[in-house]
Amino acid sequence: MVSIAAVLGVAAVALGMVLIPGPNMFYLVSRTLTQDRRAGFVSLTGTAAGFLVYLLATIAGLVTIFTLVPVAYTALKLAGAIYLLFLAWQAFRPGGDSPFSPRPSEPKSYRELFVMGLVTNLLNPKIAIFYVSLLPQFLDPAAGHIVAQSLILGLTQIAIALTVNGAIIACAGALSTFLRKRPRWMRAQRAVMGTALAGFAIRMALDPSKAGA
Repeated sequence: MVSIAAVLGVAAVALGMVLIPGPNMFYLVSRTLTQDRRAGFVSLTGTAAGFLVYLLATIAGLVTIFTLVPVAYTALKLAGAIYLLFLAWQAFRPGGDSPFSPRPSEPKSYRELFVMGLVTNLLNPKIAIFYVSLLPQFLDPAAGHIVAQSLILGLTQIAIALTVNGAIIACAGALSTFLRKRPRWMRAQRAVMGTALAGFAIRMALDPSKAGA
């Protein structure tokens, strides 16, 4: 079965990814600030549905990949490390936009909010690459039960993402005011998470054993 180290590894990567502003954060914060907190949480349910779609599709695909093409594990490992380095660069690069300064937009119905949250997540490159390239690195084909391992690790990522995004939605107004007055805090947060992701990527690429072991 899945190891504690693998669960902690996925949790660390998921935390780093969710704290770096991306399409999901921009959408959820924008909806919350321009409409209301309930709209943000309805949008988050759509985001959660998007995670589940990716997780189920990944589980089905991974069983086939590891059965027919064992060498794919190494390729996915390197691709995942490269993408983590890309995310780290995104965090460090100057002039990054803040999700807490959204543009005005028209109110949407709850159905529209759910669908937009779902679509935003399905089109989010961070989430797509996490499930395609990063999640497989924490699986151990020799331990068997790939479906169970994938389900546990995927639900770990979903729990981290929903918890952090839920907290951001709940505090969006206060955070927006705080960060507008203290832009250095956002830069510091991006630098810390960028450093963590870069370190994880280097460890992942250089470790000759199974990532997350």
